[in-house]
Formats: sequence, structure tokens, C-alpha cells
Amino acid sequence: MHAGILGVVIAALCAAAGATAPPASAPGGAAPCPRQAAAVLERFIDAECAACWTDAATPQPDASEWLLDWIVPTANGDAAPLSPAAPVEALQRARRALGKPPQAGITTPHRAPARADSSLQLRVQTGPAWSGYLAVQLDGSGRAPAGATAWIGLVEWVEAGTDGTPLPRRLVRTVAGPFEPVELRSGKSWHRLQAMRWPETAKPVRLRAHAWVEQRDGRIVAMAGERCDAR
Repeated sequence: MHAGILGVVIAALCAAAGATAPPASAPGGAAPCPRQAAAVLERFIDAECAACWTDAATPQPDASEWLLDWIVPTANGDAAPLSPAAPVEALQRARRALGKPPQAGITTPHRAPARADSSLQLRVQTGPAWSGYLAVQLDGSGRAPAGATAWIGLVEWVEAGTDGTPLPRRLVRTVAGPFEPVELRSGKSWHRLQAMRWPETAKPVRLRAHAWVEQRDGRIVAMAGERCDAR
């Protein structure tokens, strides 16, 4: 699609997002929401490790923490068992969070501690689905450290007992970013409109938008989820 036409679509869909109820494709209702500066547990598994996906002993977050699951692509590409759910952004995120790809054959957890002094506020919401795209609107305010960036992810909520996982998953399917609004330095309000295409292997009914702010060292210092806004 021509970039100019897509821009019009983004604006139209994101305007609808601000004026309508959440799309019918969004799963479930509003859930208890961690604080915007709460700890974030990320679980990284490489796409070769099918046993990691079915491991009931996988580290779990407590009720006050955010959760993201990443399946990281490997050199075997599409031949890896979990490759259909392994976006290239997962490898990039592993390198920012862990400094390297995850260890083979196990789940590699990474926890960003809570940041009590954060002034960051985020709100993320989606408009109606259109031709394989979701329009995402991200609103933010508050001052972030120098070098901080904002990110948006489409996260597939996979509940326990579904698709072979014995525990809930918050599986990141695609990511947009980094965004570096100048207002992150001043503390002023800012906004981002983004069209995001979901992967063909994702189930749109289970997708929710999440957004976060990372420091230069990769630490997540604020997060919000669709219909569960950061406080």
C-alpha cells in the first residue's frame, strides 16, 4: 500500500479508536493492571525448544508484575519447531535485555525491577482491524532518562491449557519501534499513531496492544496494556 494512503488509514482508524469501544476482536474484559512502573518479567525461549513451551516449571510473574513472552529465532530459521511464533524483534530484544541470545534448551527469565520514582504515564489502545492491520494509538507523558525509547507490541494472550502451554503466555508477535519523541526529555505529553500488521500465524481475537519505555541499557521502566492502562 502506498505510504500516503496508509497514513490516511492510520489516522482514520486511530481516530475511531479514541471514539469507540474496544474492538470485538480484543479478548476478555479489563483485568487488574500492574502499576505503570511495576516490575516486568520477560521469558525468552529459543525457537528450537518446543519442550520450553510445554514446561509447567517455567518461572511465573506475581500479580503485581507485567509479563512478556518472547520466542527467539535461531540459525535454523523456519525449520525450528517454534519458528512460526518467533519474530526477528525477539532476538533484538534478547540482545538488549540479556546482552546475548537466550540459552538453548531452557527458558531464560529476565526481570526489570519496579521503579518507584518514575513519572512516566502511558496509555495504549487499538482501533478496528482493517485488512490485516490494527491501528494503535499510544499516548505518553512524564520525563524519561536520556536515550530512552518507546515501543509498541502486539501481544497474543494465550491462556493456560491452550496450544500446548500449561500456563498463561503473553506472547509478543510483532513490535514497532524504537520511537524517540522529544517530549520524553521534557516531560510533556506526546502521541503516536501506528498501523501494525499481525502475523498470519497469530489469532487476532487474542491480540492486545502493549507499549513500554526502555532506558538506553534496555531496562523497561514503564509499561501499559490495552484495556489495562499504566497508572
